[in-house]
Amino acid sequence: MSLLNTLVRLVREQAPVAVQADALQRLCLEREGVERALYVGWQPRSHSYEALAGVSRLPPGSGDPLQANDQALMERLRGLTVLPLAELMGVSCWLGGRLRRAGWSEGLALVLPLGAGGHGLLLVECHNRDADIWLGWVGELLGEVFALAHRAKRTAPLLSADPEPALMLNEAGVLDDCNHALRQLLAEFPAAQASDLLPSNHAQLVRTCLEQARSVREVTGEREGRQFLWSFIPDPSERQVLVRGREITAQLREQREAARASRLYRQIIENTTDLISRRTLDGLLLDVSPASWTLLGYWPEELRGKELAPMLHQQDRQRVAERTRDALIQDGYATLTYRLRHRDGHYLWFETASRAIRETYTGSVMEVVSVSRDITARVEAEENLRRVAEVVEANTDLVLFVDPAGRVTYLNPSARCALGLGEEALPESLAGVLDDGLLASLQRDGWDIARRDGVWSADGRLRAGEGRRPLPVSLVLLAHRGVGGERYYSLVARDMTEHELRENQQRRHQDELAHTARLVTLGELASGIAHEMNQPLAAVMNYASASLRYLQSLDTQPDAAQRVERGLQQIVEHTSRASEVIRRLRAFLRKGQRRMQALDLNELVRTSQGLCAWEAASGKVAIVEALTENLPPIYADRVLLEQVLLNLLRNAIEANRERHAGEPSRILIGSRLEDDGQLCVWVEDEGPGASGDALQQMFTPFFTSKPDGLGLGLSMSRGIVEGFGGTLDARAADTGGLCLECRLPAGGKG
Repeated sequence: MSLLNTLVRLVREQAPVAVQADALQRLCLEREGVERALYVGWQPRSHSYEALAGVSRLPPGSGDPLQANDQALMERLRGLTVLPLAELMGVSCWLGGRLRRAGWSEGLALVLPLGAGGHGLLLVECHNRDADIWLGWVGELLGEVFALAHRAKRTAPLLSADPEPALMLNEAGVLDDCNHALRQLLAEFPAAQASDLLPSNHAQLVRTCLEQARSVREVTGEREGRQFLWSFIPDPSERQVLVRGREITAQLREQREAARASRLYRQIIENTTDLISRRTLDGLLLDVSPASWTLLGYWPEELRGKELAPMLHQQDRQRVAERTRDALIQDGYATLTYRLRHRDGHYLWFETASRAIRETYTGSVMEVVSVSRDITARVEAEENLRRVAEVVEANTDLVLFVDPAGRVTYLNPSARCALGLGEEALPESLAGVLDDGLLASLQRDGWDIARRDGVWSADGRLRAGEGRRPLPVSLVLLAHRGVGGERYYSLVARDMTEHELRENQQRRHQDELAHTARLVTLGELASGIAHEMNQPLAAVMNYASASLRYLQSLDTQPDAAQRVERGLQQIVEHTSRASEVIRRLRAFLRKGQRRMQALDLNELVRTSQGLCAWEAASGKVAIVEALTENLPPIYADRVLLEQVLLNLLRNAIEANRERHAGEPSRILIGSRLEDDGQLCVWVEDEGPGASGDALQQMFTPFFTSKPDGLGLGLSMSRGIVEGFGGTLDARAADTGGLCLECRLPAGGKG
């Protein structure tokens, strides 16, 4: 029944004849016993019948196709509504031959016109002999139905051709007719009627349209979350309203998403730290984001309509203009780095990515959208890094980059030259760069200290190239940390060859000066030395004279031989004493390289006292010892350290004589072991002391408080002590005089 309703509707709506024919054929094939059905329409130009729809096509007939026609069959059917197929194929016509070739035999040909003024035949093949009765009756019924359908009033001539859902409502708002698109839409809503998709006040809208004779456009209707937009178009003459609609669910969703995206886009533009701008291809600013105030000191309103070029740095204008225009026209995008002037007058570095917006049809650039980022800090950092790299490359110090595994990854030219390596060569490891002692110190302490404190330093030697002597260096290990937390290191080594030469030369000069000072000291101690020599020499002379007299009286005095023997023994003792004095003087005046050896500090103190004992005695100055026994040894040059102690003692003697002229006084000399492992020897006098300024300048060369002094004794003494790794300082003593303290590292501590 549904196929019949569809066929009637198609006829009434004057659907294309091929569509009507297809529905008619499907309606016949639903009937049991019908094997084939074919609708053929009359073709006036060829005077023949041709199939209009379906898959049952007919083969060509026999004979010349140009002479083929069905005019005889047309005459035979005049006034008939039904013709058996056997009689049709008996007529001399083109269609009959084609049916015979297609194997048609029994059935009926029903005369049924489809379309206005049309003429056609419905061919039905059925081998059931009873079929002729009901087929004839069906043919008459279909003829009456088609006639009624053709005569029926067509409410909407364009209703069936409308691709959008459409329907006709009468003045009461009741459905009169609808098109296929609406039926398909209703199929998506089970148990729904057409009025359920319309606005809830559709009846009122229909009356308004008819009463006011005007259309009502775009009224929203909703069903199960889906939105529809309906337009009501009145037909006052027929008292009907055409309602056309379209679904806007996706459109509304897209509009909401677009609005949300627009808000998000605006929020991003207003809050981003980058400068977003629109401009013409010639550089005229159309719009800029609010970041222009933060970056350039201009509000967006101040920049709109202004040229970009005057804000560019003079050196960048031509380059930016040429490269940007060409790149945007050819490629559609461009990325450039340049400088822009801030409102305050200074320039900032910007990196800008631009994209061209083209006209749809012509492809010409309509405007340019750019995103600019302030990279001043990055450019300055890169410039600083470049300068640092140039400094490292040009540095005369040796610079090596080392990874956490200890592999050398970079050498500057100075390091390559010192190590005898080519431009691309790298040492396999630090073992090929550092000597054994420096490498062991680095492995033992260097890495840990550098990781903890950031820096470690040591002195040692580098392994130079073949045929070269090891290079003395002062080495610094620096620990760095990358952005990701990874560690890396750099070694900076300073060539100390010239420093060593200067130190050796300075040491030689110091030794020469010390030797000269000893000669001066010896001259000043000449009286005491002569007295010390006179005593043993006078004793030798006395014992020699007595021995001669006893030898002459051997015959008369029985004990004369024993007295001669005792005299000779005394001569030997006093001669040894004089010899020891001479030996000490020769050792004191020794000139040559320093001889570092383990020394007993107390022994040196006593030896130094012996050299100035006569000078102290002549000034009534008593030297009191406060020595700590069993001290560890010190490593130094005996002669130089004796000279320091002698200088301290003689300065104390002179200070006491200045304050206590002709009166007895004393000097205290002592030794002790400090808590830090150093040995301290001090000399404390009872002299006039020194002021605060004098204490600070006491060790300055050529500073002296003596009228005839040179001011080199204490300065030279401090230099000697510091050469042994110690210190020499002065402080006020409790006696009102001066206390000079000399500290030296104990054996194994220096």
